[in-house]
Amino acid sequence: MLRDRLSEEDSAIIETIKRVAWVTGASQGIGAAVSRRLARDGWIVAASARSADKLHALSQEAEHLPGSIVVFPLDVTDEPAVERVFADIEARLGPVQLAILNAGTHEPIPATEFSVAPVRRLIEINLMGAVHCLTPVISRFVARRSGRIAVVASLAGYRGLPTASAYGASKAGLINMCESLRPELLDAGVVLSCVTPGFVRTPLTDRNPFPMPFLIDVDTAADRILRGVAGRQFEITFPRRFSYLMKVLRLLPYALYFAIVRRVSPRRD
Repeated sequence: MLRDRLSEEDSAIIETIKRVAWVTGASQGIGAAVSRRLARDGWIVAASARSADKLHALSQEAEHLPGSIVVFPLDVTDEPAVERVFADIEARLGPVQLAILNAGTHEPIPATEFSVAPVRRLIEINLMGAVHCLTPVISRFVARRSGRIAVVASLAGYRGLPTASAYGASKAGLINMCESLRPELLDAGVVLSCVTPGFVRTPLTDRNPFPMPFLIDVDTAADRILRGVAGRQFEITFPRRFSYLMKVLRLLPYALYFAIVRRVSPRRD
């Protein structure tokens, strides 16, 4: 049975558990792993992404788990659709207690091919997509004076990297936005975390033509995200060694930083 419509059994589970999470970018990678983990822990997961087929397949995986995964297809770049879907989730499943805003993509843009279209595309999905989701979530969480939010950014947002001008800018924007929101939301009873992963084995990173240091699997990433959220951490970052390396690079003066980047970056013909 596909879980895009609630059955009587679904309704009974919801009444018993009373824990509802919303995960965006749930069709694959980190979002899918987080959704599975939450369902194993007994949560009702509202799973959103553009690919309805992949979401339905994910929901079937959860059929014998303590919780369940309910399908809510969504393009996070569509602001009115985000408002409608979030309202529908709460109407059908009950109040959301946890929002994992993970929708995002990556597209390398060499400096010699820099143009408006790919930059706009990444900013709309990675940054504005999170903004569209945060707006209804924050409004309802603040009204209830409860709730936890995790926004998935990236270690690439710590410092500029070759071919990541748009991706890094979108993720740096998320980090800065989360830093700004965290203190005020805590005063309103809402806990916001910022997730900054390094390389995680997903369909996106499988496209990378270069070595990825400290690569981890999605189940490890999901575990660290949810453990950090449970601990009310602001920065949830992994793998640790890669995170420390990026933080050191962030402290270097530009002359030294650019010299290192030019030395280790693969040359393009």
